[in-house]
Amino acid sequence: MRPTTVASAATTSSGCHRSADARRWSSEDKVRRVSAKSWHGTRRLEVEGKAVETDTEGYLLHVEQWSEAFAQALARQEGLELTPAHWEVIHFLRDFYFENGVQAQVRVMIRHFSALWGPERGSNHALHEMFPRGGPQKQGNRLAGLLRTKGEH
Repeated sequence: MRPTTVASAATTSSGCHRSADARRWSSEDKVRRVSAKSWHGTRRLEVEGKAVETDTEGYLLHVEQWSEAFAQALARQEGLELTPAHWEVIHFLRDFYFENGVQAQVRVMIRHFSALWGPERGSNHALHEMFPRGGPQKQGNRLAGLLRTKGEH
């Protein structure tokens, strides 16, 4: 992006060159900036009368904005009715993340929920049936308000 006038150039934190004298961008540059922002893909989800920002897949942009109302709103949007079992998984995911600083792997979830609910209800297949849009690691983490799993696109 280029500033409207060029004097002594400086680089901003976003890597854009701006003139030390000119702090205005041309309308063409403004369009590029808006397009770049749109490319990242954000959307807003209405939760209790407030707009909460997520990425295009529903992952919260700001983890501290999570609430049970957010999880319910996102689940409705994804066509999922949350049961007490869903809430157990969601709270397990949040607790695990905040205690360990990493997201729970599916095998950790299987081990935990197989011990809690029995091998059939806590199986990989059963957990993926509960969370049909990406399984417990993707959809579960979205509903729990956690960030994308490392390496996920």
